[in-house]
Amino acid sequence: MTQVKVTAVFDIGKTNKKFFLFDKNYKEVFREYTRLPETKDEDGYASENIEELQKWIKTTFDAILEKEEYEVKAVNFSSYGASFVHLDHNGKVLTPLYNYTKSIEGSVSNEFYAKYGGELTVATETASPQSGMLNSGMQLYWLKKKRPDIFKKIRYSLHLPQYLSYLFTGIPVSDYTSIGCHTNLWDYEKEDYHSWVYKEGMDKILAPIVPTSASMNTSYKGKKLKIGVGIHDSSSALLPYILSKKKPFLLLSTGTWSIALNPFNSEKLSEEDVENNCLNYLRVDGKRVKASRFFMGNEYRIQVEILSKYYGKEYGYHRNVKFNQELYLQLVQKPSIYFKFEGISLKRKQLHKTDLEPFKTFEEAYHQLMIELMELQIQTITKAIGNSDINRIYIDGGFTDNDVFMKLMSHHFSKFKILSTQSPLGSALGAAMVISNKKVTSKFLKENYRMKKLMPLFLEL
Repeated sequence: MTQVKVTAVFDIGKTNKKFFLFDKNYKEVFREYTRLPETKDEDGYASENIEELQKWIKTTFDAILEKEEYEVKAVNFSSYGASFVHLDHNGKVLTPLYNYTKSIEGSVSNEFYAKYGGELTVATETASPQSGMLNSGMQLYWLKKKRPDIFKKIRYSLHLPQYLSYLFTGIPVSDYTSIGCHTNLWDYEKEDYHSWVYKEGMDKILAPIVPTSASMNTSYKGKKLKIGVGIHDSSSALLPYILSKKKPFLLLSTGTWSIALNPFNSEKLSEEDVENNCLNYLRVDGKRVKASRFFMGNEYRIQVEILSKYYGKEYGYHRNVKFNQELYLQLVQKPSIYFKFEGISLKRKQLHKTDLEPFKTFEEAYHQLMIELMELQIQTITKAIGNSDINRIYIDGGFTDNDVFMKLMSHHFSKFKILSTQSPLGSALGAAMVISNKKVTSKFLKENYRMKKLMPLFLEL
């Protein structure tokens, strides 16, 4: 029996934990998905169960090593960012994996900004709109102030992708993509940690920075393996496009967050950009990417639950709603806001509560919801494009299956060539590619991603 040589990738989202095997041509040959129950931190706030995650990774990997049809040659990891795992001198995990939606006490934030130059100044210098724990560097400061006994025991604080690598190698490292994702840690002009990191001594607990393409050779259960250092999922999703496409493009990565990523715009962020939730990411080579994001998928889930309850539909009914041109034209003739958004901080008219009375059916209210979300999506894409010369947009992630969203995108961006991917491999595939020296051609996306061109919708408004 001929064994297939494969690269294994653990792709850890907040909801779904995924495991993939890719062959030498980056074709997916195996996948496994799971969801793990959350736990609670010491304040009773929901958090990732790090022990369960470790257990699932070990069990899954050990099982694949026993399968005779695969020969695992390399392993890498992509995961959500803004999440630290704090280790003591013996490599023991010291704290829960704090949820990035957990808030930080105002007293801690106020003290920090009084010391280091004000909220907007720090946000602009670090290209990180201020968002509490979502700026993971603030978690270090919060621990130092609120959990000093624990903070003193920290030898290394590793971002989650690098911690997953550490599980296999025992070698602590940092990488650009995790440091650069809205952490408050990186000064984009100096191309170094921000001065506050050194003044607070945080640099001493941050592991040495290595290239994201770095790997370590190790032996695991008698097998020689190349282990990657891990990569932040948004940067990972971008990588297959950067490696195979030379013409400027914008990638709209959709899911819990909708993130518009423009790797062809390296302009410095203005204070106005930061106030509008623009940020920078770092590419694997340390270059900046201009991005704009909003909590679209999270808001969508909240509002769809409300609609399902109000109209007496089972949750999941929305997945079969198709774009209705007549309904859409009827709604946009009288533009107004009807939805009170719960978790989106972008500027828009604020309502006291959602008003569903004007909408007779679930479908009608659902179209209105998508119209209101699309208005914010247009803002974020326009911000990310900035002054760069872009005429194509790639869309990947969960919303590529949403017919109403995709039709609205093709309508509002009819001057652009829009291509969607029918494959949810984005961040996993990027993680496999980053530790390989294999070059890819411009046909790579078409062959591997089942790219689909969206036809513009020319509606007579």
